[in-house]
Amino acid sequence: MAQKNFINSTAGQLPAVSIIVPVYNAENTLDRCVDSVLRQDYKNFELILVNDGSTDSSGAICDHYAAQDHRVHVIHKQNSGVSDSRNLALAQAKGTYLQFVDADDWIAPEATGLLVTAAKAHSCDMVIADFYRVIDNRIAHKGDIQEEGLLSRKEFATYMMEKPADYYYGVLWNKLYKRELIRQYQLRMNAEISWCEDFMFNLEYICHVQNIYVLRVPLYYYVRTKHSLSAQGASITKTIQMKITVFEYYRKFYKEVFDDDDYEKSRLQVYRFLLDAASDGIVPPALLPGSLKLGEERVQINPSILESNDALSDIYLKRKCFEACLQPACFRYGLKLNEVRLLFCLSPDAKMYTRKELAELIGCSKRKLSSVLQSLKAHGYISWTKYSPADHEDSKTSPNYLEIRVLPAALPVLETLKNVQNGYREICFSGFTEDEAALYDTLSKRIEENILRTLS
Repeated sequence: MAQKNFINSTAGQLPAVSIIVPVYNAENTLDRCVDSVLRQDYKNFELILVNDGSTDSSGAICDHYAAQDHRVHVIHKQNSGVSDSRNLALAQAKGTYLQFVDADDWIAPEATGLLVTAAKAHSCDMVIADFYRVIDNRIAHKGDIQEEGLLSRKEFATYMMEKPADYYYGVLWNKLYKRELIRQYQLRMNAEISWCEDFMFNLEYICHVQNIYVLRVPLYYYVRTKHSLSAQGASITKTIQMKITVFEYYRKFYKEVFDDDDYEKSRLQVYRFLLDAASDGIVPPALLPGSLKLGEERVQINPSILESNDALSDIYLKRKCFEACLQPACFRYGLKLNEVRLLFCLSPDAKMYTRKELAELIGCSKRKLSSVLQSLKAHGYISWTKYSPADHEDSKTSPNYLEIRVLPAALPVLETLKNVQNGYREICFSGFTEDEAALYDTLSKRIEENILRTLS
């Protein structure tokens, strides 16, 4: 009997996502970019690499990846610009959703999965996420809309009006699109201009959407290179001329989204687009808040611990993987890892815990536990009542207890954590057949029973 892939099976079905990467003379960064795509936790995608007449080894690198992975498709063409490359890929894409990545940049392992999950869970036409701005070995978290959730087209346009030239709104690479909308309205990049073509495409696309989900997780690593258009610099005169060309798209968009009265009230803000310079944000110096060393933003593993290949390294690796799955929830809700870990451990119903029990659950000291509890209380996620030994029949031996209640405000977080558990399972069982996964579950339960017998 033919074996069936248990997780993310793609045999005989169209890809859920088409990931499009235009490539031009990117031999120094292309491996990093493509590897980040192929290492996605979410597996049901196709990767379209468009070699735009590169004169270095980029074309050969693309072909090498295509030979190694059936999900990679390569288009070789004469040099005609990034917009033409994207349009060619759009015409050949088969995914339900579209995602764009630049060859200089890379994406987090959970990027595609979180974007698709948000799009499906909220039945939205576009998802927009935060990103990291990278300079050398330092990064900064960038975003604009501070509250995660579903927005109408008009609500999103109102936010965009505040910072019309911000990269957050203008670029393609921090967003997920529905291919059907692009096909239905025959949307394409304007290949006749070399500035702000991403923004014009977004404006046209948003004209046809009903709602947009804001995902407060940084999923993309954006690197400004000296060869990128945004870094080339242009005279003030040339910049204004290009903005005037683009402005008609911008004005038309707001005329479409707002009624006449609202547009007239907002007209001066709309015209700010002509004055604002395109902004991708800065990375603060190392000593200032908001700057991290590249690598510090993610859960890291210590390779030397894994070299022992024993029970401790196995436990360590599983813990680190689970922490990596929890990390996007930290970003979404502005929580620290210990705080998310404690919420994950708490019962939805009111339950009694000692401080020692709670500290052991999340692997921290009782002193640090106090700050974790206070932070979750400040967020409105939990409340608790203290019970002293005098409240118990055996007052000499009973420890101090906390009766912790999980409050309604925490329900979205708990729902996210359910998805985290599913995501962790998918990572562990990637490539397993159904029978293999069932056998693993059976053996794991037997191991757990053995351990409990030993510890009882």
